[in-house]
Amino acid sequence: MSKDSEGKGADQSSAPGNVPGSNAMWGGRFSRGPAEIMERINASIGFDQKLHAQDIAGSRAHAAMLVASGIITPADGAQIDAGLEAISAEIAAGSFAFRVDREDIHLNVEARLAELIGPAAGRLHTARSRNDQVATDFRLWVRDAMDRLEAKLQVLQAALIDQAERHAATVMPGFTHLQAAQPVTFGHHMLAYVEMTGRDRSRLADARRRLNECPLGAAALAGTSFPIDRAMTAAALGFDRPTANSLDSVSDRDFALDYLATAAILAQHLSRLAEEIVIWSSAQFRFVRLSDAFTTGSSIMPQKRNPDAAELTRAKTGRVTGALVALLMVMKGLPLAYSKDMQEDKEQVFDAAESIELAVDAMAGMIADLSVDEGRMAAAAGAGFATATDLADWLVRRLNLPFREAHHVTGRVVKLAEDRGIGLEALSLADLRGIHPGIEADALEVLGVAHSVASRLSHGGTAPARVREAAGLARKRFLLS
Repeated sequence: MSKDSEGKGADQSSAPGNVPGSNAMWGGRFSRGPAEIMERINASIGFDQKLHAQDIAGSRAHAAMLVASGIITPADGAQIDAGLEAISAEIAAGSFAFRVDREDIHLNVEARLAELIGPAAGRLHTARSRNDQVATDFRLWVRDAMDRLEAKLQVLQAALIDQAERHAATVMPGFTHLQAAQPVTFGHHMLAYVEMTGRDRSRLADARRRLNECPLGAAALAGTSFPIDRAMTAAALGFDRPTANSLDSVSDRDFALDYLATAAILAQHLSRLAEEIVIWSSAQFRFVRLSDAFTTGSSIMPQKRNPDAAELTRAKTGRVTGALVALLMVMKGLPLAYSKDMQEDKEQVFDAAESIELAVDAMAGMIADLSVDEGRMAAAAGAGFATATDLADWLVRRLNLPFREAHHVTGRVVKLAEDRGIGLEALSLADLRGIHPGIEADALEVLGVAHSVASRLSHGGTAPARVREAAGLARKRFLLS
């Protein structure tokens, strides 16, 4: 997007485009305009107009600082501020004409400002470059995207915690390798995603903290000879401080990579949950049901209820991860400071932000919407000999067997039930004693699914009492702080 102005804007006193017969943007240095293909590859206004609010906010802060520092007059500052406010209103009303020949959002705003207020507009670009201008605009935009995503993640976590509290005692099979492993509760399963999204929010907060330094005043790459007050503009724009090095200020895009990396990890989490919703809502599982609000039908098969929102959420992962890889490749070999390659930083971030925000919204809606078939889940929880580990644990506790020996004994019990085509709970005491004579009647109790789940009382375990406790703590940690 922005280009290195190589000092051309640092002492500008007239608006661009006032030199007849020259390149409209570069004044006296160029005697011819760009080739048509050059204009097409060079222009970024088609996408960077998304930065209009941030660009105007940065310009207003910069103008106020120039006045306070005695670099421009209060009269010029007032004209500039009023003109920028008018441009903001035009954009909001949809009447602002974004022009490709003005290349980017910065020159579009500046040229329109010159039309509105005349020569005073040319003083706005004093002591800055489009390099520090775009770095500031982009940081402001990414910071806004981070704040939006943070708010959306809280909504998703609230939906997950609501379901966890509602289904703290709803038994379902827990899986490893997508094979029945041990019984858990649906509430416990929901809380796993609360923890994942909690880490996503933590990464987002860390990235925002690192981002929150202001590049404005770094100018093209070396700073400026004007007596500017960078702390003033940083504070006006909500930054914690100015950036420390002018070269790094204009060449850094770590903040965008931080955002994309966080979004990519979040997208992976959403994709895992989306995949589970697809599986759980299938006819073969029937653990959950999504309403008409989050499913579609088939044009040929009237019985179908397709979990399209979950499938599309799953697919968004590719777009978000692709954006991260694309920007990493753009930045991987650039010498300091600014290079035009960095114009390619915006579209990936804009697309990723739209994709991840939509995916979070869709997932929050699906989680709040889904209904659970508790009977189906409970029946499935007892399949696949899911309480075998409970029997092994009983053998360790009551008979003092080494766990590996208990594991072997339990394996023989499982094989017996498998050969007979019955569940573990259907075996008799005599059957169990035929494998190990020390087994007593109370061993039969541990083969029940409800007992198995209730016994998992360790911190972070799936016992309903622990799930209710954990859900309450999660609400305090993530939603009430």
